[in-house]
Amino acid sequence: MSSVVHPTQQTCDLQAEIAKLTAKLAQQDLHIRWLEEQLRLSRYKRFASSSEKQSPDQVALFDEAEQLQDEASEQEQEPDTTATTVTAHQRKSRKPRIPEDWPREQIIHDLAEADKVCPHDGTYLVHIGDEIHEQLDIIPAQIKAIAHVRRKYSCPCCEKYIVTATKPKQPIEKSIATPNLLAHVVISKYADALPLYRQVSMFKRIGVELNRTTLANWMIQCGQLVQPLINLLAEAALAQPVVHMDETALQVLNEPGKSPESQSYMWLLLTTGHQPVVYYHYHSRRHADVPEQLLGDYHGAVMVDGYDGYQSICQKNQLTRLGCWAHARRKFIEAQKSQPKGKAGKADQALAYIQKLYAIERQVKDKTVDERLKIRQTQAKPIIDKLKSWLNKTLQHTPPKMALGKAVHYLHNQWERLVGYLDDGAYPIDNNPAENAIRPFVIGRKNWLFANSQSGAKASANLYSLIETAKANGLEPFSYLQRVLTLLPNAQSLADIEALLPWQLTHHDSYLASTEV
Repeated sequence: MSSVVHPTQQTCDLQAEIAKLTAKLAQQDLHIRWLEEQLRLSRYKRFASSSEKQSPDQVALFDEAEQLQDEASEQEQEPDTTATTVTAHQRKSRKPRIPEDWPREQIIHDLAEADKVCPHDGTYLVHIGDEIHEQLDIIPAQIKAIAHVRRKYSCPCCEKYIVTATKPKQPIEKSIATPNLLAHVVISKYADALPLYRQVSMFKRIGVELNRTTLANWMIQCGQLVQPLINLLAEAALAQPVVHMDETALQVLNEPGKSPESQSYMWLLLTTGHQPVVYYHYHSRRHADVPEQLLGDYHGAVMVDGYDGYQSICQKNQLTRLGCWAHARRKFIEAQKSQPKGKAGKADQALAYIQKLYAIERQVKDKTVDERLKIRQTQAKPIIDKLKSWLNKTLQHTPPKMALGKAVHYLHNQWERLVGYLDDGAYPIDNNPAENAIRPFVIGRKNWLFANSQSGAKASANLYSLIETAKANGLEPFSYLQRVLTLLPNAQSLADIEALLPWQLTHHDSYLASTEV
C-alpha cells in the first residue's frame, strides 16, 4: 500500500523549500551586487583620478543630507539622479617670480650706430628707456678642492717648542667630503629622492669618481653624527599636548633574523603648530611595543589611524586616542565610486555630513583654541548627532561585505575616537599632517627601493627627520643641513646642540629661510 502524503505536510515542505531557495537567491544576488561593485571600483581606479576631492555639483546634490535621510525610508533604493557634467577648470598660467635679491647679469642689446638716426629727418636718436625681459639661468654644479693648510711654528731659540694651528672638526674626519658635499648628497637622496647610484653617475659627468659604497657610508656616518640633535627633536615632540603617528613599510635587505623579502617599518611621530617636529623612527617590525617605545611616559592626545597596535600604550598611559575623519571619509568615497554611474546613494549622504564638518574646520583654522572649541560644540556637534542617527539606521540594513558596509562599520567601530576632537579646540580632525609628512619618504622609497642594512635605515630615519622638520619650520633644507654638519662636530655642550634646532635658527639666520617661489 503506497504512502499518502498529507496535504498540510506537503505544503510545509514546499514552503520550506521556497524559503531555502529564496535565501539562496538573496545570497547570490548579494554576491552579484558585490562583484558588480568591485568591477565598477576597479574601472574607476584604473581610469579615473585618484583625488579624494568631490565635484562641487555632486556635493550640492546632497548638501542637505538630513533632508535626504528624512525623505528616505530605511530600505530605500539609491536615488536615480542623473549625472552632473562638471566643466573642466582651467588654471591661469603664472610665470615664475624671480626674487629681487637674486644676482643679475645684464646683456645689453643696442642698436647699431647707423640705426640711431631718424629715417625722416636724419636727427640722431636719443635714448629714452629700456624694455627688459628677465630669464632664469642656471650655473651647472661645480666641484673644487679645499686644502686645509695648518701653519706650524717653532721657537728659533730653543727649537723645542713647536705648535701647529688647529682646524675645525669635520663631520667625517679624514674624509674628502666637506659639509657642503655631504649636505648635497643627503638632500639629493632624501629631499629629491635621487638614489645614490644616479648621483654617482652625475658626479662622474663633472669629473668626480665616487662609488655608491662610499656615498652610502657617508650617509650612515652623517646619520650617526646628528643623533644628539634627533634625540632633542623627539623630546620636543613629546612635550606637546597632541602628537600624530603613522607608519609605512620599508624593505631592509640585511636584517638579522629576517629574510630580505620581509618588511620592516618606518614610524612617524609628528607635532604641528609652534615649533613643529617631524620625527622618523626605524624599527624591524610593526608591533604594539614600538608606539610604547616611542611615547614612553607621554600623557596627552594621540591622533592615529585604526591600527590596533596603538591601543596598548593608549590604555597604559590613559592617552586620549583620536580618530581620523580623513580615513572615514576615504572609505565612503570608495563606496561612492563603486555605485552605479549616474546614481547617488547613501555614501553621498555620509559624505555630505563629513563635508560640513570639514567646512567648519576651515572656518575655525585661524581661531584660538577656546573659540574653536565653542564653534565645534555649537555647529559641528549637531551635525555629528545627525550623522550618528543616520549611521544607526544605515548600519542595520547594509551588508558588511559591500564597500558601503565596510565604510559604515568602520565609522561605527571608530565612532568614539572620531568624535573626540569635539572635546578640545587643540585636537585635530584628522591625521592628514602625518600622512603628508610621511609622503616624502614614500616617494623616496619608490626610487631607492630599499635600505641595505639596519644602520642605513636608522641613518635614513635621522636624516629624513632633520630635512622634514627644517621644512616644517620654514627653513631651506640644504642651507640648514650645511650649517648642522659644519657646527655640530664642534659642539661642546648641550646648549651648542640646542642652538641647532630648526626653530632656534628660523629668526636668527635669514639666509636659512625658505626661498621657494
